[in-house]
Amino acid sequence: MRFKGLDLNLLVALDVLLEEANVSRAAERLHLSQPATSAALRRLRAWFGDPLLSPHGKRLMLTPYALRLRPQLTHLLAGIDAFASQPALFDPATAQRRFRIAMSDYLANVVLGSLTNAIAGIAPGIELEIVTPDDTAADLLERGEIDLIIAPQEFINPRNPTRLVLEEHHVVAGWIGNPLMQAPLTLEGFATAGHVSVRLGRITRLTFAEAQLRALGITRREELIVPSFALVPDLLVGTMRLGIMHERLARRAARRSDIAIQPLPVPFPPMREVAQFHRARADDAGLLWLFGELERVVAADDAAQAPLTGP
Repeated sequence: MRFKGLDLNLLVALDVLLEEANVSRAAERLHLSQPATSAALRRLRAWFGDPLLSPHGKRLMLTPYALRLRPQLTHLLAGIDAFASQPALFDPATAQRRFRIAMSDYLANVVLGSLTNAIAGIAPGIELEIVTPDDTAADLLERGEIDLIIAPQEFINPRNPTRLVLEEHHVVAGWIGNPLMQAPLTLEGFATAGHVSVRLGRITRLTFAEAQLRALGITRREELIVPSFALVPDLLVGTMRLGIMHERLARRAARRSDIAIQPLPVPFPPMREVAQFHRARADDAGLLWLFGELERVVAADDAAQAPLTGP
């Protein structure tokens, strides 16, 4: 397939080569031999009249021209992917499609079970693949490798559109035998207690709760730092530790184990979880259907609960 003399298959190779900046790793991802990948790089260099990747010591680095080219290429391939995967109509009863969604284990715990149950009977050909929303998620969305990112609004790249999924409040959770959970929690008790906290991603990005505490100038004694929200409840039981938890997740934990819940001793704004999709997929009928199902599931689950804690 050629366009104005350019083999369009080379664009996929170029995308991977610029991402990896390593011919061997690119060859593995492309399922090609290293000589074939090197040949593709030579053809790309000849077409663009630029080395694209130049040696610096033992490493290859993107040339200034390649750095300018990369975001355009990413946008182009995402648009092609959206164009190629977009059916004229979307019928959930007959559609065969896999949606790849980046979401935290917190969100997977509170909505995924209900969502899969809701769509199983009406869309048997729909598959959901959940991936960790790490530091590469925004790049994966730009390249069309995932369909959605669901995350707090503050952590979302503003370049792509979003839709609100839910608003969440935060609470303090602790073991029911912890004396601090037997009476209204004070700021002093909160600050001096040992805590289980969560850090996400390879660069240990702050969670929404941690960012709010820092904005308020509040520090706490972190006895344990874990990479998963779902780990927190079990690490509280039988200890004097506290943990800030999403209220929906904390309520689920309290139904299963000896966990008590109290309001935070400081004001937190609600956390807005939003779903972000690539701007090229704004009219994707399949994604619009999935949004609708997600919104219905969240509304039904919230209606079945007692009133949520206020801000």
